[in-house]
Amino acid sequence: MPIVLGGGLSGLSAAYYLSKRYIQPVTVVEASKRLGGWVKSEPDPEKGFIFEAGPRTIRPKGPAAANTLELLEDLGLENEIQPIYPHHPAARVRMIYARNRLHVLPSSLGGVMKQTSLFKEPLINSVFHDLKAPRSSQLLDDEPIYDFVSRRFGNDVAQYAISPMICGICAGDAKEISVRFLMNDLFEKEQKYGGVIKGMLLGSLFGKRKSPDESLKKAQNSNLAKRAKEEGWSIYSLKGGLEQFPRALAGKLVENNVEIKTNAECKKLKFYNDRAVVNISGNEHETDHVISALPSHKLANLVQQEHPSLACMLRSIPYVTVAVVNVQYDLCDLLEDEAFGFLVPPSENLPILGVIFDSCCFNMNRKTVLTVMMGGRWFHEHFGLKPSTKDILKTALKHLKNILKIEETPSKTAVRILEDCIPQYTVGHTARVENIRNYIERNGLPLAVCGAAYDGVGVNDVILSARRTVESLTQC
Repeated sequence: MPIVLGGGLSGLSAAYYLSKRYIQPVTVVEASKRLGGWVKSEPDPEKGFIFEAGPRTIRPKGPAAANTLELLEDLGLENEIQPIYPHHPAARVRMIYARNRLHVLPSSLGGVMKQTSLFKEPLINSVFHDLKAPRSSQLLDDEPIYDFVSRRFGNDVAQYAISPMICGICAGDAKEISVRFLMNDLFEKEQKYGGVIKGMLLGSLFGKRKSPDESLKKAQNSNLAKRAKEEGWSIYSLKGGLEQFPRALAGKLVENNVEIKTNAECKKLKFYNDRAVVNISGNEHETDHVISALPSHKLANLVQQEHPSLACMLRSIPYVTVAVVNVQYDLCDLLEDEAFGFLVPPSENLPILGVIFDSCCFNMNRKTVLTVMMGGRWFHEHFGLKPSTKDILKTALKHLKNILKIEETPSKTAVRILEDCIPQYTVGHTARVENIRNYIERNGLPLAVCGAAYDGVGVNDVILSARRTVESLTQC
């Protein structure tokens, strides 16, 4: 009986793929009273808007995205999808707050050719910068994404485009995050050909094309994946909030006779030859395999006694805390610009990472709804060790007033401090994860790991991580 630790999106997905492949029953163990992990939607049926505490949109492009769309189709959620199309402001307009004003990022070839308020030169010049920049003096295993972009495309692009983008992806510092993990294709082109643009050109002419992922061919041909491509979705969500996804997954698991235990904390893991003993709330359960979709530091606590070196490797993946502040105003015309929102470069030294314009992205019943993301890599620097939700709300409203000129008092707010919620893919992350998985294999442990700590923070990433983990087990 395989046991899955963690009832977030990755753990539920792992249980789903297991239930399709295993004859044995599968069990999901979740320490809290709810499923879904950091995916949490709070609709207000009376006023007709939604607060999202975690992710709210999914990207539809690429193999991992096709896998997610196939899963949504399997769950019968096709009619619940809310796409955003390319012409929509939330798809076209992304902004950066820097030097005391908002700047619109170029989103077309014409915009790339023109001088903008954010960059010293037209962005097209960054292409020439890469073409003229010398090859790296030595082959590198990895480096910070900031250093790579600055070296190839100039400091302006690194500071005002890539750094805020990393804040949006993982609430992290681009000067610490691994280029090999987040931009491996571009990094390898530079290392092989001496430049990114040169590598793209020569690679397309003489390089070997990657063969399609065999396990994802069916996903890429699913009806929903085809529809997303034909209609040109930019991003999408689900009616009633993204939490509909894990709820539907949980419902399907029950149909597939998967046992789901909530309020059931795993206290310890022991391994005997090819078996594992899982201590769940004081009771021991034997299993032939454990899949951990827990944060890596929580898994480290479970294996510390028997495998301290593995625990040390797991703890080497750092995490950051993010405060999420949802704000709703009864007026619908408070924003001067229609956009997805804006991000803030770390060089501005502000406590906010960015603001999402939820009511521009989706219908919020003529209300203005915003989400302020705060802290991340710099949480304790700005807020101390134990900030109050009152202080965090005050800080969020202060910056909404300063940046977006909103003077009104919100009708409803929600403040959540998500402790250690996002793993940081610091330099060497790819090797770090490889060492963890190699240790598990080398020691013959009936254990596998999946989720954001290892394979990426996005919704598509954690679901594909779960699928590939299950496939690797069932192919053995």
